Amino acid sequence: MMRFMLLFSRQGKLRLQKWYTATAERDKKKMVRDLMQIVLARKPKMCSFLEWRDLKIVYKRYASLYFCCAVEEQDNELITLEVIHRFVELLDKYFGSVCELDIIFNFEKAYFILDEFLMGGEIQDTSKKSVLKAIEQSDLLQEEDESPRSVLEEMGLA
Repeated sequence: MMRFMLLFSRQGKLRLQKWYTATAERDKKKMVRDLMQIVLARKPKMCSFLEWRDLKIVYKRYASLYFCCAVEEQDNELITLEVIHRFVELLDKYFGSVCELDIIFNFEKAYFILDEFLMGGEIQDTSKKSVLKAIEQSDLLQEEDESPRSVLEEMGLA
C-alpha cells in the first residue's frame, strides 16, 4: 500500500502531497523536507528506488517535477513506478502536455485526478478512459453549477 505521494520541483517547492496514512503535521513536514533533500541530491543516472526508514521510496522525474511515492517494504517498486507513470499520463491527457504551471494553477484538478485513480493508497481504476470520463463528467457538473441562471429558472418557472 502506498503511504504518500509527493510532487515537487527541482527547486524543492512542494506542488502536491497526498497522504494515505494518518501522520502528524509536524512529522509530515519533516518527512517531506528530508525526502526532498535526499531525492534532489541524487544524480540523474542513479536508481529511482531507495530505502528510507521502514519504507521504500520510488521516484521519477518528469521535466521539472519529481513524482515521489513511499510504499511499504513488501510492495513492488516497479508497480509503483508504473502507478507514477499512469498518473503522469492522466495529467498529460487532461491538461494536454502537462507542465508545472498546470499543477500550480489547477491543483484541485490534479488532486481530483489522483483521487479518481488512487483511493486509500491503492489503485482504484486502471483504465485511463474511465478515469478521464469521470473527470470530464465532473467538469460538466461544475460548469452547470457555475452557469448563471435567472430567478425564474431557479424556481422552475422558466
